[in-house]
Amino acid sequence: MKHQLLLSFSCVAIIFLLHLAPITGQAPAGAPSASTSPTNVTAILEKAGQFTIFIRLLKSTLVGDQLSSQLSDQKSNQGFTIFAPTDNAFASLKSGTLNMLSDQEKIQLVQFHIIPSVISLSQFQTISNPLRTQAGNSDNGQFPLNITTSGNQVNVTTGVVAARVDNTISSKGNLAIYQVDQVLLPLAMFGSPAPAPAPETPKKEVPVPSRAPSGSDNASVDSSNAVANSFNSRTLASHVVAATLGGVLLF
Repeated sequence: MKHQLLLSFSCVAIIFLLHLAPITGQAPAGAPSASTSPTNVTAILEKAGQFTIFIRLLKSTLVGDQLSSQLSDQKSNQGFTIFAPTDNAFASLKSGTLNMLSDQEKIQLVQFHIIPSVISLSQFQTISNPLRTQAGNSDNGQFPLNITTSGNQVNVTTGVVAARVDNTISSKGNLAIYQVDQVLLPLAMFGSPAPAPAPETPKKEVPVPSRAPSGSDNASVDSSNAVANSFNSRTLASHVVAATLGGVLLF
């Protein structure tokens, strides 16, 4: 009897252990999940659509990869605000505008659309101008970017173009992306050069008249000769008349 009870207890223990094994092999309910993938700027724009050319520039200049790398390290940056021009915005540019830019200028053009901090729509109302972009400091007037607002409307001006913020593409965590209707052209690259000063018209030298104008001596001599000749003619004529009368009287 004792042997049967011991056998029964052993069977129950084995069955219990068999049921317990799968449970102990599972991860705890509170275990952390796999780390999330870093923020991919180009992927966000691709999902939104109508940003093909801007995405191409982000990739060819490697600015997109740099942004994703910096965004993955939240402790080393304050986030970014990106003004993304649509394909229609690029289509409105003068033909060949992008082709005439050097590789460095293309990088600066893309960086000019990026602010190294997160700006919400409400913050645009009170933000201080000019904004500092990734392209460079605006103190020297090379890359000025200014925000103006009218009610809920936000405009971005560069000194060359005035763009309008039409939509919010993304506004999560340390990244804000806004759709703009114009490509932001920096003053340093697309500003009209200052007009060259007009050449000075050479002043004409006015000759100072001399006291005795040229030819006055000759004129005086000619005048004197004319008077003398006139006097001699009258004298000769009087002598001829006198001689004639004298001849008449003698006869």
